[in-house]
Amino acid sequence: MALTPQDIARIAHLARLELNSDESGRMLTQLNGFFSIVDKMQAVDTQGIRPLPHPVAAIQPVQLRLADDVASEPNQREANQQSAPAVERGLFLVPRVIE
Repeated sequence: MALTPQDIARIAHLARLELNSDESGRMLTQLNGFFSIVDKMQAVDTQGIRPLPHPVAAIQPVQLRLADDVASEPNQREANQQSAPAVERGLFLVPRVIE
């Protein structure tokens, strides 16, 4: 997947960035380089390879020290939302920012 200069202009517009032609060209090169790396990674056959829980597990056994998933703070949703300009059914309401 290769991006075009028009794609960069649209991304910059959505991100509210002002890019000059040099910056736009550099961004195009960098993003296309990134997508090239992703394409190479996706081309690797990983069929039959077990996922690793940790990168070091490839060379030695790793005992993960996982903490219990316990709520440590009380629910203060109402108190935290008192200063919000708009709340509905426990959710913050924000203006739409993506066109």
